[in-house]
Amino acid sequence: MTGDIDVLVSEVGPRDGLQNTKQFMPTESKRKWISAAAAAGLREIEVCSFVPLKLIPQMADAAEVVAHARTIPGLCVAALAPNFKGAQRAMEAGVYKLTLTISVSKSHSLANVRMTPDEAIAGAKKICEFRDRLPPARRPKIESGLSTVFGCTIEGAVSEDEVVRMAIASVEAGCDEVGLADTTGYANPEQVRRVFRKARAAIGDKLAGAHFHNTRGLGLANVVAALEVGVTTFDSSLGGLGGCPFAPGASGNIVTEDLVFMLESMGLRTGVDLGKLLEIRRILEEGIPGEPLYGYVPLAGVTKGFVPAAGKA
Repeated sequence: MTGDIDVLVSEVGPRDGLQNTKQFMPTESKRKWISAAAAAGLREIEVCSFVPLKLIPQMADAAEVVAHARTIPGLCVAALAPNFKGAQRAMEAGVYKLTLTISVSKSHSLANVRMTPDEAIAGAKKICEFRDRLPPARRPKIESGLSTVFGCTIEGAVSEDEVVRMAIASVEAGCDEVGLADTTGYANPEQVRRVFRKARAAIGDKLAGAHFHNTRGLGLANVVAALEVGVTTFDSSLGGLGGCPFAPGASGNIVTEDLVFMLESMGLRTGVDLGKLLEIRRILEEGIPGEPLYGYVPLAGVTKGFVPAAGKA
């Protein structure tokens, strides 16, 4: 965390959002989105995933998108990969940060990546070893993105002790940091405080950020709970694109616009210009017409007299 911001908002819409859309966003629209998001002050953007294209054709231009993002000064260009082959492609493209998807739930892991959690950890170790053999300038930071941390749609409750075990195993495998994700929108604030405390006690400052979904309307409440226990990095998606919207009419990912407004209203500096952020929705509306976009602030506007945290006395 740099000294001029209090909370890092990591935009994951170009990856997590677009991989769930019914249509392919033109590459040029993706470039505009990423450039505009960076210009608005977002410092980390997960621009794509390196996945089998037969499963997620929306990521067919992943390397091209990374190449564009790398031209933006100061931007942490992040991507996701589910396996060794995808990680290789991501490193070849030149990403600065790579998130590996590792599910705590055995059933979800088998369904999602056809590996048990322990096999996924072994895969992460292989990926980290491959990364460490690259020239220093080409080595991305590797994050273990633990999914289904707070519950699984297949198994239901997920053991908190297993979450801790997987966090420790991720660090031992060579991952630089570990993020905790509420993949299914099951988390509640008290659970969030408890699980993050346990994980931090186990791996210390290797515990990175949180990825919450708003499937049941608790996304921002969970952010506040995580803030209370020292979390300062949060994933979100412009317009709430993506995630797992199992409940009819409910968005998946936390809406970036709403998250930034809440944090700034609380006096926490994000470094993001909310006005510029709101304007980016036009790029989405043009690039993926008809796709539902979510968010309260984009509809209601900011409160009268709203002052960003950096402008407060």
